[in-house]
Amino acid sequence: MFSFDWPWAAVLLPLPLLIRWLWPRPHGATDAYAHGDNSTLLHPALGRLASTFVAARSLTHAGSRLQLAVLALLWVFLVIALMQPQWLEPYTEIRTEGYDLMLAVDTSRSMEALDFTVQGRQVTRMAVIKGVLARFIKARDGDRIGIVVFGSQAFVLSPMTLDMQALQSLLDGVVSRMAGDGTAIGDAIGLGVKKLRERPEGSRVLILVTDGENTEGSLPPMLAAKLAAHEGIRIYTIGVGSKGLVPFYEDGRLKQVEMEIDEDLLTNVAKVTGGAYFRATDTGALEKIYRQIDTLEKTQAESRTVMIPRPLYRWPLGLALLLVFLLGMFPDGIPRAWLTRHADG
Repeated sequence: MFSFDWPWAAVLLPLPLLIRWLWPRPHGATDAYAHGDNSTLLHPALGRLASTFVAARSLTHAGSRLQLAVLALLWVFLVIALMQPQWLEPYTEIRTEGYDLMLAVDTSRSMEALDFTVQGRQVTRMAVIKGVLARFIKARDGDRIGIVVFGSQAFVLSPMTLDMQALQSLLDGVVSRMAGDGTAIGDAIGLGVKKLRERPEGSRVLILVTDGENTEGSLPPMLAAKLAAHEGIRIYTIGVGSKGLVPFYEDGRLKQVEMEIDEDLLTNVAKVTGGAYFRATDTGALEKIYRQIDTLEKTQAESRTVMIPRPLYRWPLGLALLLVFLLGMFPDGIPRAWLTRHADG
């Protein structure tokens, strides 16, 4: 569909005529033919000379009229370019039914603990979580998923998106302590609530994955949970790792470090919002979350059509530049010899 972005610029089209009408003429400007000239010219072939002069004068007037037409076209093309002509192409974005899921992932220092074993080899909690979440993301076809990472502070790693490949790439880059050494559970919940409340009601889900206690942040976790409940957001909490002494690399040596998980807090956060708490001592806990989420109401399919403009101002602007070039080639109008040759032809 063709349209102008600035159609009001068309009011400039009659501007040259208005200026010509309002601009005062210089004093003393006269037309010799209008007033007459009584001087006597002696010439042996006066009639022939007069006919030649009249023909040349008519050709000069023709050149002036042509130059005036070129100037008028130049102004028209410039105004059209200023009106920003464009071709609007419709683009329809379709969103299928699905859930709106925000993953809040703990990246604190304690996620480096080596209390998981995969194929007989000790691995960190972070490695296990990344593997579990990767399978989780791959299984959520049609859902909109975002990622919040938190340590001493929380920030959005990815907004809500349907691009699972991009999410997987971002998740691969998550490392321990990237957001600090502490654990700001309340801030992570608050940031997830802020992003999820923009989505339709009925399918807002926050999955909180952590391995410790709330030690940082400005927002208390229970207050953040009440805000989530007020916005209709369900929180499913996952406690990762073991309690007590766990193996941990520190200063280049493997040590046994005392670690705790605040299961009471995680249980209460989930309970306030209508969610549930799971202990992730193995990957089987994820299957339970699948079943819990599938009982919720999905967001209905959405479609939105937007018009993408393709600018066309280059065409009238190019024609205007071509006319400027012609005027530059013939600043005094069309040459008389050119007009005479074409008139004789």
